[in-house]
Amino acid sequence: MTAKSFTFQSIDGTEIFAMKWSPEGIQKPKAAVQLAHGYAEHIGRYDVFASKLAEAGIVVYGNDHRGHGKTNGNVGKAICFADEAGFDKVVADMRALTEIIQSENPAVPLFLFGHSMGSMLTRRYIQLYGDDLTGAVLSGSGVFSNALLKLGTVVAASEIKRNGRAYPSLLLDKLVFQNFNRGFKPARTDLDWLSRDGAEVDRFLADPLRGKIGSAGYFHDFFSGLLAMNDSANIQSIPKDLPLHFISGTADPVGGKAGKGIIQTCRAYQQVGLQDVSYKLYEGARHELLNETNKDAVTQDVIEWIAAHVETV
Repeated sequence: MTAKSFTFQSIDGTEIFAMKWSPEGIQKPKAAVQLAHGYAEHIGRYDVFASKLAEAGIVVYGNDHRGHGKTNGNVGKAICFADEAGFDKVVADMRALTEIIQSENPAVPLFLFGHSMGSMLTRRYIQLYGDDLTGAVLSGSGVFSNALLKLGTVVAASEIKRNGRAYPSLLLDKLVFQNFNRGFKPARTDLDWLSRDGAEVDRFLADPLRGKIGSAGYFHDFFSGLLAMNDSANIQSIPKDLPLHFISGTADPVGGKAGKGIIQTCRAYQQVGLQDVSYKLYEGARHELLNETNKDAVTQDVIEWIAAHVETV
């Protein structure tokens, strides 16, 4: 396996940092996987997972989203996607990377793997570009009420009006994340909800590329993007034969108690006619399945799901 970093330009000229993990000793990979990381993290955190996929003959690509990791042009400041329409621009960045993957790997089945915020971006992506994919895996996703999302956009717009888009929004950060750690008392850190593996939590807390807090602009873009993701007409535009596989821990607060939000989401996709929607819930696991105590089993399950769907192409 070899890993390399590179950059590419998105449609508006923004320079996007990316990584590629290539299998050794094979001319054509079995499949290609594009990764979409979560909020406040970066693609480097997926090195172990991507390396395992590469060892299984899968070529892997992923980028640091705008405002995150090495793409972040405002290091040390609040997380911000863009000056406007940030969620859409991040999806467009993902599309630009897809085109690179397709050009470098013609006729290779392509899968999208999105975690947390990346799973929401993926759920919007498949509404726009699902025809280009063989399947998608969604990790750490959930259900989001339109009423709460609309309220969130109003609060974010108010903060933007008062303080500007780049203003670090302590209020919205608290509203979004304050309840996630409540089920893990006595909590050792503010991020115990991420994983049962304390060493992984500590590693993330100490990560110099970790984003600290979202800006008012970020939250406005994120809530607006989720409203588009939830739109019934947009959901209907997903190719009905596109396989979707949801993975979540039963103790992940984003997925709801015992994964109820994941089950609800899968049923919603099935009700609009998607033919291959599945899920797997991991007992006791928290939000970051790829950094959990059972991460090896999760990785193997993903590899096997991809392999099964390559065989059906």
